[in-house]
Parts: sequence; structure tokens; C-alpha cells
Amino acid sequence: MKLWGGRFTKPTNELVDEYTASIYFDKKLAKYDIQGSLAHVEMLNVCGIISKEDADKITEGLKKVAAKIESGEAELSAESEDIHMNVEKLLIEEVGPVGGKLHTGRSRNDQVALDMRLYLRVALVDLISLLGKVQESLLNQAKANLDTVMPGYTHLQRAQPVLFGHHMSAYVFMFQRDVERLQDSFKRVNKSPLGAGALAGTTFPIDREFVAERLGFDGICENSLDAVSDRDFVVEFLANASLISTHLSRLCEEMVQWSSAEFNFIELDDEFTTGSSMMPQKKNPDVAELVRGKTGRVYGHLMGMLTTLKGLPLAYNKDMQEDKEGMFDTVETLKGALALFAPMIESMQVKKENMHQAVKEDFSNATDLADYLVGKGMPFRESHAVVGQVVLHCINQGQYLLDLSLEEFQSFSNLIEEDIFNALTPETVVNARNVAGGTAKNRVEEQIEKASAYLKENKEWIEDKETIIQA
Repeated sequence: MKLWGGRFTKPTNELVDEYTASIYFDKKLAKYDIQGSLAHVEMLNVCGIISKEDADKITEGLKKVAAKIESGEAELSAESEDIHMNVEKLLIEEVGPVGGKLHTGRSRNDQVALDMRLYLRVALVDLISLLGKVQESLLNQAKANLDTVMPGYTHLQRAQPVLFGHHMSAYVFMFQRDVERLQDSFKRVNKSPLGAGALAGTTFPIDREFVAERLGFDGICENSLDAVSDRDFVVEFLANASLISTHLSRLCEEMVQWSSAEFNFIELDDEFTTGSSMMPQKKNPDVAELVRGKTGRVYGHLMGMLTTLKGLPLAYNKDMQEDKEGMFDTVETLKGALALFAPMIESMQVKKENMHQAVKEDFSNATDLADYLVGKGMPFRESHAVVGQVVLHCINQGQYLLDLSLEEFQSFSNLIEEDIFNALTPETVVNARNVAGGTAKNRVEEQIEKASAYLKENKEWIEDKETIIQA
């Protein structure tokens, strides 16, 4: 007989058991389900709803159940549907009928919402910690490449030279926004829905704030209907995760390009590449490619969750069972990618000479020639046209700007003088961008300093939240 089967005259069809059971995936919530139950039973005793003797028996029983689940000794069955019913069944087997008192004043509806919040807040802290390691690896590459000049691109065409350290720093700040989004979402995750019951609360004189405090929540969900039907926090996480995946994928795309023979800007360490079963010379950036590929998987979970929720009336509906697998998979997908990313970036070999040579073989200093003429008094639009003619001449002659003689420069404008050759070197061009956020060496050093301060703040945030969660 099901724990809820009192009003039924027939057992559930076996196919229905298999189809509706969630134990296959929500067993991940076992730790959190028992954590919430321990706080709940303590509250039931404090509020005089159950005796201390019963509360102590249930508490000890829950701890034994937790140990058995963790060791694999406990058998979790589809017949008991979900992790909540499995834990309760195991508890009753452990302590007898008194175990049935645990469910007083709560429903699986508020119970699952609690479990998911407990799970997700731990995941947020873990992901922020992993993002920090990726940021640190990028910062280390930035510090090591403050003199490494590379082509900067727009439209995947060489545009202006930048420092490789500047390029790496861009991703540090990109991932910092991801960190801040996860941190901000934590406050919406960290609210307790327990006590909302199935949808309308409970007739028992429970203390919701007591449970919230015991579990380290910042407060309670204020409306019982909203408490059990809200999955905004899951959608928000999946949206934030999608942006993280986007940023990882963009960096992966560049690593794939840069490690090709056509670019030859970097070489990935052997530990993070694979070979070909047929072509012995191959060294494939498979890790970067797979992280890029799994972005679609994360996007899919976001769209799946939004689609599940879009037509649901209040309050809980069975459709909401679909809220977990995508969330679990997204957490594991991101954790796997981030854990690989930090050492892959850290061990990446930067081919400085190849980058520098590439900058010498393009027209990425053309804007500086135009700016040079402006500095001599020529209007920018006129200088733009003049430089366009100079570039066209060079293309026709198979030359680059620094290949021209002074006489050739002056054939286009007599404003050009001997100092043009210094003005157009890659180092001068880079350091001329001496504005806040620019690619000049001193500005990149400023960015590294600011990013380092962010990382320190992030670590302090993690330590504070870990204290709350562990307590």
C-alpha cells in the first residue's frame, strides 16, 4: 500500500509507477531531504506538536537512514516514487510507526521545493569557486603576457593590435559578471518554502522561521501558493548557467582557432588534447570543442524549464517534476567544464613570436596612421580616406605600412615625417591606447589589479556562504 493509498481500491499500474517515479534522478536530493527533515522534526518538538521522545527517535532514525543511503545499503525503489517517500519508508522501517509523525505539517510540495533550494545554494557556491579558479588561470596568463602583442579582431578580420594579457583580462571580467549574477541569485534561492504545505499552509502551530534559521536561510517564502509553485530560482540559475556556457564557448572557439596551423598562436598541453585513430600527426583540441558543444545542452535545459512552466496554473502540478533533471545536468555539466578549464588555460603555451610576427604582417596599425595625420592637423575623415589609399597601394605592391619609405608616405601627404616609423610599430600602437580599459601595458596592469581585488572579494563571499551552509 502506498503511503498515500488510503482512498484507493486498486494498486497503481506498474507502468504508471515506472513512468511517474522520480527516484531515479531525485535521489541526488537525499542528503538535503534528510537535512530538511532533521530541522522539521526539531521544530515539531519545539512547537509541542510531537513529544521529545518521538523527536529523538525520529532524529536518530533519520541519521541511520542517511548513513545507509550514503553507503548504498538502503534500497531505493520506484514503488515509493520519489526520494521523500523512500526516506519516509526507510525511516518507518527503522523506528516503527512513530516515523510517520515526521510528515506532520508538511507536504511533498513544500518539501521538494526546500530540497531543491538546499541543493542549489551549495551548487552556486561550488560553481563560483570553480569560476574563481578559471579567473585566476586567466589572470596568470595575463600577467605573463604583458609584453605579448597579438592581432585584435573584429568580424574575424585583423583590426588593431592588443596585448595578449588584455585579451585574457577581457574573459576575467566576463566571468566576473557571471560570478556576480550567481551571487545575486543566491539571495532568491536562500528562502525557505517549508511550512507552505501542499498550497495553503497547515493547521498545525508550526514555526516556519525556526526551520529557516536552523537551515541557514535568510527568511521564508511569504506566500504559500508561491512557495510551492515557484521555480523562478531554477530558471534564473539555468539562464545564468547559459551565459556562463556562452562565455566558455567563446573562449573555446578562440582556443580552437589559435591552436590551428593557420593561427599557430598557442599550443594546448597534451593532457587536454587527443589524437586521431587514423592520422598520427593530429593533436585535437577536443576538450575545448566538447565544452563548446555542451553549450547547446545547457541552453536546452533552460528552454525546457521555461516551456514546462509557461502554462501551469497555481499551485503545484506534476509537470514540475521535470524541474530537476535539467538543473542537475546543468550543474554537473558546468562543474566538469570549469574544473577542466582552469588547468587547461594555466598550462597553455603562448607562442609570443608568432603573435608578434602576425601583427607585422597586417594593416592593424592603419588607424594609427590616420590618428597620426589628425595629430598633424588633418580632419579625421580626410585622414581616413588618405590612409585607405595608402593601404590600397600597399596591397597592390605586396607591402605593409612599415615597408614603405618616407618618400612613399609623403607621396600621399606631406604631413608625414620621419617619426611615422616609430608611431606605427606594434609596441607604440598598443601603448598609444592609454585610456582606462585600453590595451596599453599600464592600463592592462590596472585591469589585472582590479580583477585581483574582485577575486579576493569573491573568496570572502564563498567563505561566508560556506559557513552558513555547513552550520
